[in-house]
Amino acid sequence: MVAGNSTAQGKQSNEKQIREDVDMSLFEHIGELRKRFIYILIVLVAGLILGLIAVQPSYNYLMSLEPANGIALHAFSLWDGIGIYMKFAVAIALIPAIPFAVYQLWAFVKPALKKNEQRATLKYIPFALIMFLIGLAFAYFVVFPLAFTFTRHMTAKLHLEETFGMAQYFTFMFNIIIPIALLFELPLIIMFLTAIRILNPNRLRKMRRIAYFVLILIGTLVTPPDFISDMLVAVPLIVLYEISIYMAGIVYRKQLGAPRWESEYSALAEIP
Repeated sequence: MVAGNSTAQGKQSNEKQIREDVDMSLFEHIGELRKRFIYILIVLVAGLILGLIAVQPSYNYLMSLEPANGIALHAFSLWDGIGIYMKFAVAIALIPAIPFAVYQLWAFVKPALKKNEQRATLKYIPFALIMFLIGLAFAYFVVFPLAFTFTRHMTAKLHLEETFGMAQYFTFMFNIIIPIALLFELPLIIMFLTAIRILNPNRLRKMRRIAYFVLILIGTLVTPPDFISDMLVAVPLIVLYEISIYMAGIVYRKQLGAPRWESEYSALAEIP
């Protein structure tokens, strides 16, 4: 009887120790995540300061391009100039903050990765900046002019006199280009999640219908309510999703190894 009680007490002690270890591990992960988040905020604030310095040349450059070139912008409030200054600064601050945020995410999951996975996922970080800049260029030079032309066409149709507010013009612009630029990170995010074994190409294919619906919904939300503008955003996003599946397949094949790829992939296809 004494031996039975001793065994039971031993089990309870072991269970208590396991719970304590799990709690400690959980709090350590939360503390680590908090530290990474603070680092990102510091870089974002530093980028914001640099962005405030770069606002004037950036503003002058955009005003020299179509469709802003030749348009007189007006301030309808004392806060319009300050508000646009801050929006420009935030947009500029995102340029260094996004690749740094990806690096911090990599650093957070690094202990759970194998050495070869650490090296493979580290290579994605420079592409975070490249994809963001490509997204900005596409949104500004393709989507934004079409959206702007559509709104002016509707104004002319109603025989209204055009008076462009500075805050309204740039808010309209940023509401289009920033979401699209961030969505251009989609292939990189999917490849990264595949590399750390959270996603796989088979799962992405099964999610295709839902993904298409979400991407088309995003395309209609960030553009004026006309079919052409919606499709000009939604179609590239769908193409990006398909590219993401293809790139995820390359990453996944490397994980499984070429000889085992076919059998492993066939087995995964049967998983609901």
